[in-house]
Amino acid sequence: MASLSSEDAAEHCQGLSLAEVESGPSLRSRSASLSSTGSSGRLQLRHRVAQLMACVEDISSDDEIHEEVSRTLDEAFLIWGKKMKDKGQEFRLHLVTWNVGTASPPPDVTSLLQLNSLGPPTDMYVIGLQEVNSKITNFLTDLAFDDPWSIFFMTVLSPLGYIKLSSVRMQGLLLLIFVKHVHLPFIRDIHTQYTRTGLFGYWGNKGGVSVRMSLFGHTICFMNCHLPAHIENTEQRLDDFEKILEMQFEGEDIPSPLDHELLFWFGDLNFRIADYGIHFVRESINNKRFSLLWEKDQLNMAKKEEAFLKEFKEGPLHFKPTYKFDLDSEVYDTSEKKRKPAWTDRILWKLKNLSEDASKEDEFPEEENPISVTLNNYVSYMSYGISDHKPVTGTFKLEMKPLVSDPLVVLNPEGEWSAEHDVLIRYSAAPELPSSAWDWIGLFQVTFRHVKDYVTYAWVEDDEISSSRNSKEVYMSASEIPKMGGEFLLCYFSNNLQSIVGISEPFQIQPSQTPVEKDVPEEESSLLQQPDNPKSVDDCENRKGI
Repeated sequence: MASLSSEDAAEHCQGLSLAEVESGPSLRSRSASLSSTGSSGRLQLRHRVAQLMACVEDISSDDEIHEEVSRTLDEAFLIWGKKMKDKGQEFRLHLVTWNVGTASPPPDVTSLLQLNSLGPPTDMYVIGLQEVNSKITNFLTDLAFDDPWSIFFMTVLSPLGYIKLSSVRMQGLLLLIFVKHVHLPFIRDIHTQYTRTGLFGYWGNKGGVSVRMSLFGHTICFMNCHLPAHIENTEQRLDDFEKILEMQFEGEDIPSPLDHELLFWFGDLNFRIADYGIHFVRESINNKRFSLLWEKDQLNMAKKEEAFLKEFKEGPLHFKPTYKFDLDSEVYDTSEKKRKPAWTDRILWKLKNLSEDASKEDEFPEEENPISVTLNNYVSYMSYGISDHKPVTGTFKLEMKPLVSDPLVVLNPEGEWSAEHDVLIRYSAAPELPSSAWDWIGLFQVTFRHVKDYVTYAWVEDDEISSSRNSKEVYMSASEIPKMGGEFLLCYFSNNLQSIVGISEPFQIQPSQTPVEKDVPEEESSLLQQPDNPKSVDDCENRKGI
């Protein structure tokens, strides 16, 4: 690009004033191609920014113009921040429910998780499984270690930047939640719960498991249920679900599931198609006339009659009933029992009715619900044949006004990191952080799987070396830094909040110049990378509260 004189540059860089940025008509008058929405407006804006960058290069010696440009940019950022705050946060959620029939994970779940989707990336995966293998030997092993399904999904999702945020299991019921790293500081108050309903409440083969949380300040609950089977047990299914709703988080200082701003209810709910015979049902399915069966779906009928179900919403059932299939096929049950096909596997949601709260105080709500839910698709997957159920997914867009927009802790590595010397971490905490002597900062690989998957850690109080009004510094010993180097993250874990409340940007640790001894056995080499005091590892885990 040809260089401009200072005078020419100043004239060339006469940009939009703050008033012009805020006023749509004057902005459009500068360019007929500038549209208030759409790609042309963005293209024009990019062109103006490119012009500005060229001008900054040419007027780099003119401090007065520099200051003016800086002030204008500050004003533009303020306007952008205000607009984004008014617009609200968009959050993409992909929810899976699947009765896996005690089977092992399939070879590939790319389509199930929509990993090749061309749309916006998913922010959170919620995976609810039923009938996970819970034979006594498997179950006891899974209590001590992660179960095969958890390991499988972590292996798939952690390289893509997702961490297992939470999980809860009750015999064959398993609920897993994965989230993008960037959202971790804004997810708090995570709690899990389970309710048994099998064998009069003494056995966990049926019931519900839940994870609740505060997401950007909004309360959300996910409930994975496995309700009683057989067509004649509709009333028992409804009674059990009502019991689960009443017992979840009972006696805790946590809202009941129905009092959350948003509740997702999903699982093998086991509702069947009433009245119609098997031949009519199968013929309707073969002709893709699913609507003929909707009115006799037991859950649809119950939603019209039961008060506690009326506010639950569900997408249209435009897919084949998901039960019961021969294994490894798309053929409905050919056994002697010849079970009638049914939509047993479902995903529903409920937004809290603000008018109810307002009516209790004889007031009308001043604004609409702070969360809106859009169902983008609701589908099943016929290609998965490991069990007699087909998996079902719902992809949602949540729009909410963030009530929490700043992390409680901001932290960064200081200087260059390597195993050649001790390293420093600088962090600052918001006044409202409920700090604890048991808070810690973990060093994680960027592909870490869960909060326990740290390389090493530092106690924020025990390892503190300096403190000021605005920030503190803690150190990590050189002996604890990975000698091979690589890309890592720092995370601040709050013991009182039981969650990660701050996360750094990814950064590089330089490989050690000291050669690693090759004759050291792999197990011993890994031990060299662990923190000091190996005798107190269990105590440290308990102290961390994870």
